[in-house]
Amino acid sequence: MTDSGKDQPGRQPGQGNALQDRHALVTGGGRGIGRAIAVMLAAEGCRVTITGRDAGRLAATLPNLTGTGHGIAASDVADRDGFQAALTAAMAERGPITILVNNAGIAPSAPALKQSLDGFQEVLAIDLLAPFQAIQTVVPGMMSQGFGRIINVASTAGLVGYRYVAAYVAAKHGLIGLTRALALEFARTGITVNAVCPGFTDTDLVAGAVQTIIAKTGRDATAAREELARGNPMGRLIAPEEVADAVRWLIQPAAQSVTGQAIVVAGGEVMP
Repeated sequence: MTDSGKDQPGRQPGQGNALQDRHALVTGGGRGIGRAIAVMLAAEGCRVTITGRDAGRLAATLPNLTGTGHGIAASDVADRDGFQAALTAAMAERGPITILVNNAGIAPSAPALKQSLDGFQEVLAIDLLAPFQAIQTVVPGMMSQGFGRIINVASTAGLVGYRYVAAYVAAKHGLIGLTRALALEFARTGITVNAVCPGFTDTDLVAGAVQTIIAKTGRDATAAREELARGNPMGRLIAPEEVADAVRWLIQPAAQSVTGQAIVVAGGEVMP
């Protein structure tokens, strides 16, 4: 655990910007959507903790966060004890986490009949169980503050089905179900729980899908990316910053009545 600036754990939010000095934690914050969200949160005045498995990538991301008081916590969300230790350390250093973004996820591709049970369980552990663990850990602090924003980065795969990613689709459907259930449980606590559901986004996950298409079809990278973009009626991949902007809206005090929602950022691909 490292810190990019001195700060006072548990410091109360400033009087101006309602998000100033809020402690926000983003899992998988060193790349793609998570990185864009972390940059946005820092720009909003939050003290940000980013987690991920690659300490070097996290350290390289930290200088891109404006302001001070930010830190990293290298941990694998699938390692329950290690992840718990990272959450506990982050709260000890920067105070209660009042904005939680569950972004870390994996999306391995395999035909259902060739999908191993161990592989299926790994997807559930990272994409569904880890968010629940993080929520259980941080919600008491949110309740003590009378304010909390939980954002689960799901996917259009949480609303519809896709071939060859059964484990991912199941986990993301579960994450949206969890979002809706907890939104009701926490409705009178000042905590909102929402999901954002990106379509194909220009991230490492999509880069992996491109490589799979290349390997299976022999197409070049440009053709593979165009195939993925065709699922978006706008004919393009989503930018990570567009997802971050949806999160920006959901964490504002003005969005206090928005809870239990699955906000789709996919150019009209899915209309729930």
